Amino acid sequence: MSLKNVVYKKICKDNSVGVYMGRRDFVDRVDSVDPVDGVIIIDPEALQRRKVFVTLSCTFRYGRDDMDVMGIAFRRELYMSTRQVYPPLQDLEKGVHTKLQAKLLHKLGNNAYPFFFEFPDNLPCSVALQPGLKDVGKQCAVEFEIKAFSAESQDAKVRKRSTVKLLLRKVQYAPDSEGVQPSVETMTDKQIHLKASLDKEIYYHGEVIKVNVSVTNNSSKAIKNIIVSVDQIANVVLYSNDSYVKSVAIEEPGDSVSPGATLQKVYKLLPLLANNAERKGIALDGKLKHEDTNLASTSIIKEGVLKEVMGIMVSYRVMVKLIVGGIMGSSEVGLEVPFKLMHPNPDAVKENETEDELQFQEFKRCDLKGMIDDEDEDGNVSGGDDMEPKEK
Repeated sequence: MSLKNVVYKKICKDNSVGVYMGRRDFVDRVDSVDPVDGVIIIDPEALQRRKVFVTLSCTFRYGRDDMDVMGIAFRRELYMSTRQVYPPLQDLEKGVHTKLQAKLLHKLGNNAYPFFFEFPDNLPCSVALQPGLKDVGKQCAVEFEIKAFSAESQDAKVRKRSTVKLLLRKVQYAPDSEGVQPSVETMTDKQIHLKASLDKEIYYHGEVIKVNVSVTNNSSKAIKNIIVSVDQIANVVLYSNDSYVKSVAIEEPGDSVSPGATLQKVYKLLPLLANNAERKGIALDGKLKHEDTNLASTSIIKEGVLKEVMGIMVSYRVMVKLIVGGIMGSSEVGLEVPFKLMHPNPDAVKENETEDELQFQEFKRCDLKGMIDDEDEDGNVSGGDDMEPKEK
């Protein structure tokens, strides 16, 4: 069965509310973002006349939830939108936006109701900074979450047993345009000429980066070493404008250039999380799970959107350094070449026109690429057979 027919479900502890969704990653295409759609199933007897609401939220975290320094909260809601799903406030037909919702409503029966959210265009993507080995609690991250709950009203106290939470990811793929081939050069007093270029502007995760380096040494000093590296720059722009610069790949083969000589060489670098798995401050796509997440993708924002509200901005550059020796000691000559590191944009898949059978699967955070399951999180439990969809 194809992946597009898989439906993920999660039921709250008291069985009053369940959530069904066809996906957990939502693509930000800069000028538009995939909408969040799904279906809520209720148990009228377990509800005991309570209403049902669904909330989509985006949260920026900086440190543990219980930390508070100089009156500054370390948790900020960047966005929250709430819908009343039951009793429905509109005709059922008006709440159906996708073919998957229509299929689910047909499958789940009369106690199922659709929900639909559209992202505003000024929200960041899911990014988390990797904590150190001794760090505990939730770390610096931008997180998206769907929360469904039953309560007497939207503002009433919500019971944990009547709540189910699903952590989502908002991700970006590489744009279709290839961009301009990056090339940078510098010269020191017309004596040392350094040029570095890349064969393209956008590289995909897991792809080798080829750096063409050209050095002309017209000085009286020898160039004793050449160091080529890939730097990840993560700017925490929302809270304090902290900047984390981490070298995620490096080549230092010991190349030298004598006075009056030249060098032309292609250096190959492969930036991978696997080689940086225990380094604090590395930015990742979504929350932490080493074996199936990756280095954070380059942040691309829509023109006119303030960077300050984007939470964590990630960029990459190739650094080339020449270590120049002399009687009075060594000096450095260097340059940086910016590039983008992203996921390839998969071919658009049209929704299935046929009535293929849906496959239901428990929604666990560990199933979501880049997430860790947390059985203690409020309401994050899976329901039993009592809320399984009935065959129709």
